[in-house]
Amino acid sequence: MADQEASPPTQKEECPAVTLREKLSAVHRPAYGLRYTTKFDPISDSNPQEEHRMPDTALSGSEFKKQLRAGLPKMGLFLNAHSPTVAEQLAHSGYDWLLVDTQHGPMGYEKLSAMLSGIANGGAKSLVRVGGYDDRPGIQQALDMGADGVLVPYINTAEEARQAISCTKYPTVGTRSVYFPQRSMNKNGLLGYAGNWNNEGIVALQVETASCIENIAEIAAVPGVDILFLGQNDLCMSMGLYNKYEFPHMYTSPELDAATKKLVEHARKNNVILGLFLFGTSRVGEFLEKGFTFISVGNDLHHVLTQAGAYVGDMEKIAQEKGKSWKRRPTALF
Repeated sequence: MADQEASPPTQKEECPAVTLREKLSAVHRPAYGLRYTTKFDPISDSNPQEEHRMPDTALSGSEFKKQLRAGLPKMGLFLNAHSPTVAEQLAHSGYDWLLVDTQHGPMGYEKLSAMLSGIANGGAKSLVRVGGYDDRPGIQQALDMGADGVLVPYINTAEEARQAISCTKYPTVGTRSVYFPQRSMNKNGLLGYAGNWNNEGIVALQVETASCIENIAEIAAVPGVDILFLGQNDLCMSMGLYNKYEFPHMYTSPELDAATKKLVEHARKNNVILGLFLFGTSRVGEFLEKGFTFISVGNDLHHVLTQAGAYVGDMEKIAQEKGKSWKRRPTALF
């Protein structure tokens, strides 16, 4: 695979500091007047369309990254169900970004195309997790279909990082192939899209192996890296922490903490955005304090199961209160 080095990122403009209160308020921004409770409560506030209507124009990729570097959180969700309908509805739910996970999800290119269209209709930024740094066809298809960026998993070395970035950038910075027409070019045309993509595109690399942590100083310094995305699950596996600790104590282990601090140190040194995957919101505040601004709180299937579990639990309590015998069927998921 060809691999030309990307030109160094330009210095970002200074932006006002963002307080933790402002960060947390961004996490809970309202969506279309829905009242936030522990369960979905579709009761509209007075005149919700006036207060929560969609913005006229979406942020550009460069502005999105600028805000992240300035400390403004962007909260999102992974999509593992191959459902364009679910993707579009979640794009209207208030999340800043949605990531279609083709690494672990069953979606093919046609389904991916429909999902990216649905996300665009909802106004959220779209990313695609591809197969790896050598998945040139997956990177090409995702970007041609209009994804705002890609997440490349399983990066172990600076050379792998350079190869991944090369696939995402047009020449002479990278080796991405240009072709017209494509959905990605529908709004700004061939020259408007291709001429600006190298600055507008979002390139995230996943930090999820012991080798990646070992080489993180070199990886973080590779030109063109926008986001270093911490995958705690695979990193714990790679470091042998699932064998050493009883679940879930590996996530608060001193070894993982030391690896995270090393990641943070080198990301800051190179002005790279910090991102990570969490299940739920209990640790969001902790990682905001550590400087992580690009945060996922799970995936679409986790959302479905969490809500289903809440309803099933409620129904068990209600049945008991009314003297009826009803219990959920046995499941390993709750």
